[in-house]
Amino acid sequence: MSKVSAGAVVWRVRGGGLLAGAPSDDDLEVLLVHPGGPFWAKKDEGAWSFPKGELDGDDTPLETAARELLEETGLAPESDWHALGSVKLKSGKVVHGFAVDGNDCVLPAAHRPPQVRIEWPPRSGRETAFDEVDKVLWYSLAEARTKLNAAQVELLDRLLTHLAP
Repeated sequence: MSKVSAGAVVWRVRGGGLLAGAPSDDDLEVLLVHPGGPFWAKKDEGAWSFPKGELDGDDTPLETAARELLEETGLAPESDWHALGSVKLKSGKVVHGFAVDGNDCVLPAAHRPPQVRIEWPPRSGRETAFDEVDKVLWYSLAEARTKLNAAQVELLDRLLTHLAP
């Protein structure tokens, strides 16, 4: 069975302005995270993601998206969340996306994401801890289209549709 994750598509208006009419790639920014650890250290384009994680226990996809956003970025927006549907990654994992307004969010400078433990170097028998996320940045939609895992780009298009008047 495929793994199932849920993620937060946090958006804001560039420059703190207001949306006038239908939004475009130039109007918005989205919050992306870069995975930590040695495997991802030199990867950029196609390596970024929305803050997301696997469903845990009885958590709903929305609860999972909110939890993962808080864990990975320290943000807990008080805005309404809107389902954007799901996408399927090459790995077979299904990711449910939820849009949330991040215009009033400020990334906490001292936030520390959870750590993951992996065997490193490979086949060494030693476990090393790495931050689950090593970068959290706002990107224009045009930039996000190149940074994101290709399957997640569809969620940007759905965000634009959701925000259209």
